Amino acid sequence: MKQTLELLDRLVAFDTTSSESNLALVNFVEQYLAEHGIQADRVMSPCGNKANLVARIGPRAPGGVMLSGHTDVVPVKGQPWSTDPFRLHDGNDGRLYGRGTCDMKGFIACVLAMVPTWSQAALKQPIYLGFSYDEEVGCLGAPDLIRHFCQNYSTSAQVIVGEPTEMQPVVAQKGATNLRTRVVGREAHSSQVNQGTSAVHVAARLVTYIEDIMQMLVQEGRVDPAFNVPHTSLHVGKIAGGTAINIMARECQFDWEIRHLPTDTFEAVFERFQAYCRDIEIGLRDQGKQVEISTELLNTTVPGLVDRDNARVMTLARRHLPEESAGCRHAVAYATEAGQFQAGGMQTIILGPGSIAQAHQPDEYVELEQLQHCVAFLQRLGKDLEQPLE
Repeated sequence: MKQTLELLDRLVAFDTTSSESNLALVNFVEQYLAEHGIQADRVMSPCGNKANLVARIGPRAPGGVMLSGHTDVVPVKGQPWSTDPFRLHDGNDGRLYGRGTCDMKGFIACVLAMVPTWSQAALKQPIYLGFSYDEEVGCLGAPDLIRHFCQNYSTSAQVIVGEPTEMQPVVAQKGATNLRTRVVGREAHSSQVNQGTSAVHVAARLVTYIEDIMQMLVQEGRVDPAFNVPHTSLHVGKIAGGTAINIMARECQFDWEIRHLPTDTFEAVFERFQAYCRDIEIGLRDQGKQVEISTELLNTTVPGLVDRDNARVMTLARRHLPEESAGCRHAVAYATEAGQFQAGGMQTIILGPGSIAQAHQPDEYVELEQLQHCVAFLQRLGKDLEQPLE
C-alpha cells in the first residue's frame, strides 16, 4: 500500500484534464516501467500531444489479462474544492482527496504498484497494461489502443476496465453519443413575428421532443431494470442562441447526448429525432418560413457493454473477489471503454476501486479501504496467472 499511495500522489500531481496533454504522465509511467524491465509502446493521438500506453508483463503466451484505465480527468474549473485538486490530500477520515483519485488514477496506482512483484513472478500468462487518453470526452483514445493491442499483442486476453465500481463486477453499461444540433432561421424585428423564423423557438421544440423520445421508449417497454436509470436516456446539456431580446434569432445550437441501453441502438433512437426535424422543416416551409436543422456527432458512438461472452473473465475475477461480491452482476448507466474492448472481440468486465458517486465532483476522493481491496485482488490475480491457460 505504501507504494500505491506514493504512486497515486505522483499521478494526481499531473494535470491531465482532457483539454491538456497527458505526455508528462506517460513519460513518468514509461520510466517507471523501464526501471522494472518493462518495455511500453506509445500509441500517439492524431494531434501528437497525447498518447495511449500499452505494455506486457510476462511471457508472450495465449490468454492473460489486460488491465485498462484512462489517464485523463475532468475539469476542476468552477468547482469549490477545499484543497488543491492536483495534490493528494489525506483527510484523516479514511479518504484520499484529489482529482482522479477515484476516476481513475487510484486503479492505475494499484496496478503500477504491483509491477515490481509481477515483473519478478513466474507468470505463465501475460499481464497487459493499457492506459488511454481522452476517455472523458468520448472515449477517443481507446479505439487506436485496442487496434494496436490486437495487432501487436493479443486477441485472447481478457479485459478488466478499472472504473470505480466499489470492487463489484459490472457486466453491462450503456452506450453513449454526444451530438450538436444547429438551427438556422431568419432574423426579423420581434414585433413582426410573421416575417421571420426564430431559431430559438424551433430549438425549444426540438429540446422538448428529445425528452418526449425518452418517454416514448419507456411507454414502449424498452426498459432494463438492471440499470438504475432503466431506459435509454436523452439529455440536453448546453444551449445558446440569439443576439438580442427584440430580434428573432437567426441561429441557435444545443449540445446533447443519447445514452442507449445495450439492447437499443443509437441509430434507431436518433432516427426518431431526425424524422421530427424533417417534419418541422417541411411544416414551416409550407407556411413560407425559412429554417435549416443540422446535427453533427461530436464523437464516434461508444458502444454499450452487453452481458454476454464474458464467462471466462467473470470466472477469473470471481476467484479473487470476496464471497459477497463474487456472485454480483451489476449494470451501470455511465459509459466506459469496456464496450469498445468487447466490440474488439475480447471478454470484458468493469471492476475497480471507488464509487462513481465521487467521480467528477469537487473534493473527489477514494476510500483507502477500496484501494486496499483492489491491491489484494490484483495480488491474487497475479498468482492465478502463474498457471498456464487451460
